Amino acid sequence: MAYETVIGLEVHVELKTAAKVFCGCETRFGAEANTRTCPVCLGLPGSLPVLNKQAVVYTIMAGLALNCRIAPFSRFHRKQYFYPDMPTAYQISQYDLPLCEKGRLEIITAEGEKTVGINRIHLEAEAGRTYHCGGGPEGYSLLDYNRCGLPLIEIVSEPDLRSPAEARAYLEKLQTILQYIGVSDCKMEEGSFRCDANISLRPAGSKEFGLRVELKNLNSFKAIEAALEYEANRQAALLAAGTPLEREESRAWDETRGITVYMRPKEKAADYRFFPDPDLLPVVVDEEWVESIRKRLPELPGEKRERYINEYGLPLYDAEVLSSSRPTAEFFEAAVKAYGGDPKVVSNWVMVELARLLNLEKKELPDAEIALENLAALLKMIDEGTISGKIAKTVFEEMFYTGKNPRQIVEEKGLVQISDEDRLLAVVRKVLAGHPETVADYRGGKTKALGFLVGQVMKETRGRANPALVNTLLRRELDK
Repeated sequence: MAYETVIGLEVHVELKTAAKVFCGCETRFGAEANTRTCPVCLGLPGSLPVLNKQAVVYTIMAGLALNCRIAPFSRFHRKQYFYPDMPTAYQISQYDLPLCEKGRLEIITAEGEKTVGINRIHLEAEAGRTYHCGGGPEGYSLLDYNRCGLPLIEIVSEPDLRSPAEARAYLEKLQTILQYIGVSDCKMEEGSFRCDANISLRPAGSKEFGLRVELKNLNSFKAIEAALEYEANRQAALLAAGTPLEREESRAWDETRGITVYMRPKEKAADYRFFPDPDLLPVVVDEEWVESIRKRLPELPGEKRERYINEYGLPLYDAEVLSSSRPTAEFFEAAVKAYGGDPKVVSNWVMVELARLLNLEKKELPDAEIALENLAALLKMIDEGTISGKIAKTVFEEMFYTGKNPRQIVEEKGLVQISDEDRLLAVVRKVLAGHPETVADYRGGKTKALGFLVGQVMKETRGRANPALVNTLLRRELDK
């Protein structure tokens, strides 16, 4: 029997506020353990939470960017949570009245564009962090409460995803949007962008959902895709053998072994015994406030992509790649303005040469030495005929690693393109004299021989010859 995979994602995103969500403790990552705490986030008797307004603003920004309805009235609940990383023994979260709901996100899949529904976005307090040390009877755990109380939004998708690849595309697009609007750095390696995945299988064509498995311990896009792929195959094998799941459960992804492992039965809302938090007032949001927040949103990736196609004449692929990162998009646009030439030329250099070096050095664009003014100057030097495209790649690498401007590099290394016709003609005649068989091949109709001869001239001039002029001179001499 053929089965259909059904996936829904719960994405947890730490907001980039200066203070925690219910107290004034600093949120900076990487501080010494338990040095960013106070009576409120430690849950000490007599302490009272005070809601961070900026966290509410960021939640609304995320909701607007994801086409959500912003609730005019929402409230906080206590979610009973008996784990040592939550010293209050409950998590302040939102239950029946979240801040944002009924949104959508457009993604690109192998079949084309697809709309994924957003069920809700709610604001809550982050838990602390547990470090497990050693193993066996001598093993122990350490607790760091610095993270406890950080503002966290949970973005819950509808079960609209049908493959691990779609799930990854959704997460990558979601991460891009949240980084664009500046509400989170979304660094998976620091835990500020995390995901739990719910997956079930059902017979193809069926409308009924199967029993869900919740996957945890997913800390990279690669892990998410691999875990979902494994779990889909595992459940399919169980169904084919006539032993379907007996109940919904939570499983952890074991990346070392490449398998999911059983953790516990899946908890339901009733298990958490939600009740309204008596120390926090409801959140009332009027339309005027929502509109003032909406005006703060930047141009979003989808809007930018369409503008690149319509205004710059870029292909869809280029527009999608360049708009997928705000720093890349800003660099590209500023470079186009500084260059003043064809945007496609700038696109090629950003997507190929710059991307290659960033990947090679494992750097993000903001951390690179390259200046957009230098890229624009380099492209102008190619247009002027000062350097060839091949030499330009060498110059670009030097610019990337040193931050120097291209004219300085060209002068220091003597890379100015040779465009003197008499000088190049002498080299061309020398090459022709040294390769009589290739000359005969060309004159016998093997036009590809010309490419070899061009290469030999470029070799003789160490890549500095003007390629267009070399082609002209070679054809003139060969056609005599």
